[in-house]
Amino acid sequence: MSFSERWQEIRTGFERPFWVANISELFERLSYYSVQAVLALYLVKSLHFADAQAGDLIGYFGAVVWFLPIFGGALADLLGFRRTLAFAYLVLTIGYFLLGSLNAPFMAPMRAIMTMPHLLLLILLIPALGPAIVKPCVVGTTARASKENVRSIGYSIYYTLVNVGGALGPLLASVIGPKYGEANVFRLASVFVFIMFLFVLFFFKEPTRTAAASGVGLVATMRNFVTVVSNIRFMTFLLIFSGFYIVFWQMYIALPLYFSRFVFPAANVPRILSTEAIAVICLQVAVAYAIRKIPTFAAMTLGIAIAGASWLILAVHTSPWAAVAALAVLALGEMIQAARYYEYISRLAPVGQQGTYMGFAFLPIAIGFLIGGKIGGRMVHYFGDVVGTPRTVWLVIAGIGFATAALMLVFNAFVKPLQEAKP
Repeated sequence: MSFSERWQEIRTGFERPFWVANISELFERLSYYSVQAVLALYLVKSLHFADAQAGDLIGYFGAVVWFLPIFGGALADLLGFRRTLAFAYLVLTIGYFLLGSLNAPFMAPMRAIMTMPHLLLLILLIPALGPAIVKPCVVGTTARASKENVRSIGYSIYYTLVNVGGALGPLLASVIGPKYGEANVFRLASVFVFIMFLFVLFFFKEPTRTAAASGVGLVATMRNFVTVVSNIRFMTFLLIFSGFYIVFWQMYIALPLYFSRFVFPAANVPRILSTEAIAVICLQVAVAYAIRKIPTFAAMTLGIAIAGASWLILAVHTSPWAAVAALAVLALGEMIQAARYYEYISRLAPVGQQGTYMGFAFLPIAIGFLIGGKIGGRMVHYFGDVVGTPRTVWLVIAGIGFATAALMLVFNAFVKPLQEAKP
């Protein structure tokens, strides 16, 4: 096929909802990662939470964001993508605005009747619901509004825009936060998602619903949840793989706290955090080509080990440039394992249940955020304030990565892959 023919396929292969949904996803990710980049600093510097409390709250926020897409997909099927997507952006608008206004005078009545930790827990739940609903809507729209011959390209566009948003968000926060305060990063994020709310209302048209895309509802989703939990092999794999995300999410938990407390309080941490997504954008295709001959499970295990090793850079030398190098290596670990992870889950799932099992691929991300939040802030406090050896934080995080890689090898040795068990 010539280039002109392929270009014609791409130009005509996507319906308008595809572009509307994916453009809105770019700004949703930009808003989400700008918030993530300053959340730890906001909790500690502006709201005066202890490191351990800040880690707990960040973990709670991330766990809700990454666990609820399982149910967000059912909601999208029940209500339709347009209404669900618009609702999600409206929820995000309210949530980000309230999150950035916790110290505002109009919030005084709420602060008078609730303690700040409880108030923050309540308000964090609001913006956490938004991405949980947006993600299945955008992925579902990509499937429905793409012709079969360009669908793989559609998902590549989706993945690219997600990473562009992931890179631009921290860069935006790096400009707004130091000059106008972290609270205004949340308010600006609120403005972006409100514009996306209007964008969806005016330009999004419900994509064609095929028979294969019929909704299953919340009852069926809960039944599928029981099916997944009862598969011990699958659950064991998910729990082990959660170790990768315990290590990965420390870029938003331990790293900002560590730099603000023990290294260089004036460091522009959000700008440093943009390194990871920029590296993914620049190198993903080259890395995918380079590891194409590595077996799936070996690639996943290698990616986890590299992610663990990335934090050793900060254990040896602490500086902004060392953090940039660590995040670049962390991105390499992510790129090596990411696509192979979903491929492996699709093969591990029982025949006829691949869709159900793929929906639970987000669980390790949620578990990793929850546990990572629990331990990240506590480690920064313990090794920094109590023991007086703050760099030990990175040795422990690296150790979690190496232990996870070792458990992956044990799992692969003692649990036969599903395809080998087929008659």
